[in-house]
Amino acid sequence: MFDDKVVLVTGGTGSFGQKFTSYLFNNYKPRKVVIFSRDEFKQFEMSTAFHEPEYEIRYFIGDIRDKERLYRSFEGVDYVIHAAALKQVPAAEYNPFEAVKTNILGAQNIIDAAIDRGVKKVIALSTDKAVSPINLYGATKLAMEKLLIAANAYVGTKDTCFSVVRYGNVIGSRGSVIPFFKSFLNNGGRKLPITDERMTRFWITLRQGVELVAKAAREAVGGEIFVPKIPSMRVLDLAKVITPQCEYEVIGIRPGEKLHESLISKDEGRNAVDMDEHYVILPLFANGSKKFHKYSKHLRMAEGFSYRSDTNDHWLSAEDLTRLVTEIESEERDTVQQATHRTG
Repeated sequence: MFDDKVVLVTGGTGSFGQKFTSYLFNNYKPRKVVIFSRDEFKQFEMSTAFHEPEYEIRYFIGDIRDKERLYRSFEGVDYVIHAAALKQVPAAEYNPFEAVKTNILGAQNIIDAAIDRGVKKVIALSTDKAVSPINLYGATKLAMEKLLIAANAYVGTKDTCFSVVRYGNVIGSRGSVIPFFKSFLNNGGRKLPITDERMTRFWITLRQGVELVAKAAREAVGGEIFVPKIPSMRVLDLAKVITPQCEYEVIGIRPGEKLHESLISKDEGRNAVDMDEHYVILPLFANGSKKFHKYSKHLRMAEGFSYRSDTNDHWLSAEDLTRLVTEIESEERDTVQQATHRTG
């Protein structure tokens, strides 16, 4: 699918972007991968990691708020993976219009540039916080989803299609709870801060996220939201696995934070299809459209279906969490050793 194709990743220097770039070169032979991001230093760091001759990568410094820069970078691009966003909930609450400009207006810029430049497919990354959002970050991602899905209705004679991948917390990614807990302890913290003992979250590995995005790019016909079937976990259980002897204190749910998350609401469940390894939420305009016929042979979810982290039937055990934490620590050591080898 990606062989001899040009793939552009917005926010490409982030955890997802680097993992997806590695996945592309390990499984396909893309003609070129374009990394579009704002941070020149992160681009430099990434270029030292992907420095072998077989890595045909170009780095574009730019902001998705800048439509002209997007138009320039989208020239000749076949696939766009849209991962750029302002993602920190507290920062979005304190700087609301900055989040709007990046997550909503930036998404519209991507839509316009993709259609006008003849991009084949755009797959955008979303979050469980977009479902019945109570914080601004979730609201901006919901708006992004709506914009991407609606864009399929006005591509005109172009072949461009837009779809979304929505998933939960990524285990071990930059800014997630595991690195936070470890940093807290390494800096002398004694009691891990737990917002609520009942809190649950969906969990997905970077690899799973990357593979679902690749599958969406392969299968999407335009307008779908792809949702993985992933396990839930209790944040308190994770804290106990990371530091079995460490105490914790309950600090209360922070502004804009939910006790439990949802990946599919009851209203969305009416249009959800079970694809065995994942769900697909079909757009309202799917009814009667021939391009969605491929989904008709799959099971439609029953009335009242929803997908919540607290009612999920798949949970991570203490053993699962221990294994995942060990794997993340191993990957971190390998990354450090590779970096040392490159600069030594």
